[in-house]
Amino acid sequence: MITFLRGRLTEALPTQVVVEVNGVGYEILIPLSSFDRLPAPGQEVHLLTHLAVREDAHVLYGFVTGGERDLFRLLINTVSGIGPRTALNILSGMSVSAFRGAVANSDVKALSRISGVGKKTAERIVVELRDKVGLAGALEAASAEHGLAPKDQKVNDAVMALLALGYKQPEAHEAVRASQAVLGEAATVEDLVRAALKQGAR
Repeated sequence: MITFLRGRLTEALPTQVVVEVNGVGYEILIPLSSFDRLPAPGQEVHLLTHLAVREDAHVLYGFVTGGERDLFRLLINTVSGIGPRTALNILSGMSVSAFRGAVANSDVKALSRISGVGKKTAERIVVELRDKVGLAGALEAASAEHGLAPKDQKVNDAVMALLALGYKQPEAHEAVRASQAVLGEAATVEDLVRAALKQGAR
């Protein structure tokens, strides 16, 4: 599995880039959210990647942030009927925090405005991802809009980490809150996650 590429950005289009690594050019499909953060062609770039192996091709998808790649993988691995192309459309049409907030708030209308996502697909996204996003999504959306207090931001980050490890939202939130009650507000995100894992709350 190719998990990231670091090299010289030789070509950049809104939907794909070419990165030269040790004399080899890699064509990588990207969302608009990543395109907006790219350096100028000729400069060094670091992209997190996801390799999709099909019968007729090996396709690399690239992302500037871990949040983008995590959401991409969540969409293609969890929501029935959503493939890589639709997942890229979603990332191109809405920020990660806005998407999580829309799912947490069951905002089908906002999701259905994304290119390639109709009402039925938006409803399916909400139903199939609500448990995985839940309160953490609402917290992330609030953080993006208003800024969370540092202690709440740590809780949010720890909950998101547990969700990525396969926890259900209620279990993740309960485990993190319990860990914070024991460790105190000075605990780091890493401390909270480790303590939650030790609780065996999965």
